[in-house]
Amino acid sequence: MKRFGTFSSVVAGLTTLGLSSAAFAAGAIDGAVQKQATNWTAIVMFVAFVLATLGITYWAASKTKSAKDFYAAGGGITGFQNGLAIAGDYMSAASFLGIAGLVFTAGFDGLIYSIGFLVGWPVILFLVAERLRNLGKYTFADVASYRLQQGPIRSLAASGTLVVVLLYLIAQMVGAGKLIQLLFGLDYGIAVGLVGVLMVGYVMFGGMLATTWVQIIKAVLLLSGATFMALMVMTHYGFSMEAMFKHATEVHSKGIKLMQPGGLVSDPVDAISLGLALMFGTAGLPHILMRFFTVSDAKEARKSVFYATGFIGYFYILTFIIGFGAIVLVLNHPEFMAADGKGIMGGSNMAAIHLAKAVGGDLFLGFISAVAFATILAVVSGLTLSGASAVSHDLYASVWRKGRASDADEIRVSKITTMVLGVLAIILGIAFEKQNIAFMVGLAFSIAASANFPVLFMSMFWKGLTTKGAFYGGFAGLISASVLVILGPTIWKDVMGHADALFPYKNPAIFSMTIAFAITYIVSKIDGSQTAKDEMEAFEAQYIRSQTGLGAEGASEH
Repeated sequence: MKRFGTFSSVVAGLTTLGLSSAAFAAGAIDGAVQKQATNWTAIVMFVAFVLATLGITYWAASKTKSAKDFYAAGGGITGFQNGLAIAGDYMSAASFLGIAGLVFTAGFDGLIYSIGFLVGWPVILFLVAERLRNLGKYTFADVASYRLQQGPIRSLAASGTLVVVLLYLIAQMVGAGKLIQLLFGLDYGIAVGLVGVLMVGYVMFGGMLATTWVQIIKAVLLLSGATFMALMVMTHYGFSMEAMFKHATEVHSKGIKLMQPGGLVSDPVDAISLGLALMFGTAGLPHILMRFFTVSDAKEARKSVFYATGFIGYFYILTFIIGFGAIVLVLNHPEFMAADGKGIMGGSNMAAIHLAKAVGGDLFLGFISAVAFATILAVVSGLTLSGASAVSHDLYASVWRKGRASDADEIRVSKITTMVLGVLAIILGIAFEKQNIAFMVGLAFSIAASANFPVLFMSMFWKGLTTKGAFYGGFAGLISASVLVILGPTIWKDVMGHADALFPYKNPAIFSMTIAFAITYIVSKIDGSQTAKDEMEAFEAQYIRSQTGLGAEGASEH
C-alpha cells in the first residue's frame, strides 16, 4: 500500500484546454440539465476505462521512485508517445463538445477557436520546445529563473501556474459534473466528487508516468471515435463537403450566413485579442510546458511538438465536420429535440453526443460518452500535476528549502498539494455549479499569455532581462489580465448585472500582454544594480546550453 502514497492529477488542456471548455460548461449551465435514461453501455465502457487506468497507475507507482520519475516520468517517454500525450492533454472533452457545438450554432465562425488553439503550436515548436528541454528540469520556472534570482522568479511562476490551474480546474470540473449528470444520470455533486477522487489517484500514486499513459489512451480513443463520426457523416454525402454545406444552409435558420465569418466575434480588436490569447496562451500553459521534460533530449522534444501538432490539427478538422454533421443529421430530427422545442436536448454542446447516436446507435453513443469522460480525467490529471509541482518543486524545494530538499521530501509535499488541489477542485466545482464560468478559461489563457509567456520568452531570448523586470512585468500581466476581465462585459455586465461594462472588450490579452512586455522591458532597462549586470553576463552561458544541450542532464549546474 506504500506505493499508493499519493493521488495528484490536474486539468489541462487549452487543454485540454480551450476557451471552448468554457463554452461547453456555460452551455450546460445556461439551460436546465435534462437527465437522459441511464446509458448502461456508456457506464460499462466508463468502468472499463477507469479499471484499465487504475491498473496503469498501479504499474506506474512501482516505477516511480525518484522526483524525476514523479515529475517527468524519468525522462523516458519517446517523442511519438509524448506527442500523443500532449494531444490527449490538450484535446479536452470541452473542446470536442464545445467547438462542435460552436460550429453547430455559428457555422464557419466556430473555426476561430480551432485555428486559435492550433496556431500556438508552431510558436512552441520553433521558439520554446528545444530551449525549454535543454534549460529546464521539471517546470518552466526552471527556465525562467535559470540566470535570475530563484526566489522572486519561482514565486512569480508558481503564482501564475496556480492561478491558471485553478481557473482551468473549475471550468473542467463544472463541465465534467454537467456532462456526467446528463449522460449517466448521476447527481452533480457525486459526479464532481468522482472526477476529483480519480484525478487525485492518478497523480498521487502514478505521477507523470500514469498521467502520460492515461492521456495517450484517451487521445487514441478520442481520435478514433471522432474519425468514425466524421467518416459516417461524409458517407451520407458521397464524401462531398460541398453537398454537406449546401444541405446545412438549407436546414439551418442562418441559411447562407452559416458559411460567412463574423457571427461569433465581430469586433476586430476583440478578434485580435482572442487570437493572441489562444496563440501565446498555449505557449504559457504550465501543464503543457511540463510535458517537454518527460523526453530524453531536445530532439525528442521537437518530435513531440511535431506529432502533437499533427494529431491536434487533424482533430480540429474532424470537429468542423462533426459540427456540420450535427446540423444535417441532428437538427430538426424529433428524437434529438428538446421537449420545449427550443433547440436540441442538453443545448448545442450536446450536438456531438447526439450525432454519435445518429450515426452509430446506442453502442457508439456509449463509447463517445465514456470517451468524453476519459478526456476530462486526462486533462484534470495534467493540470493537477503541474499545480502540485509548482508548490513542491518551485516553492518548497527551491524557495523555502533553497535547494536542500531531498527527493522524498519534495514528492511528499507534491502529494499533499495534490490532495489539497483535489479537495479545492471538488469544493469549487460544486460552488460554481450555477454560475456561468465562461470567463474562467478565457482568463486562464489570458493570464498564461500575459504572465507566463512574456517572462519565459524574454528569459530565453533577451540578454537584458533582469530579476526585477521579470518579477514586476510578470505580475503586471497577471493582475491586468484579471482586472480587465472583471471590468469587461463577461463579468461586469453578464455576471454582475451592470448596464454597461467599464472595459469594452471580452478578451484583454492584447492589452495585458503589452503591459507585461512593456513593464518587463522598462524595469530591466532602468535596473543598474550589480546583480542585474551579473545576470546579463550569465546570458551567454545560458544561450550556449539552450542551443547545444550541454549540461542539460545536470540541471542543478546553473
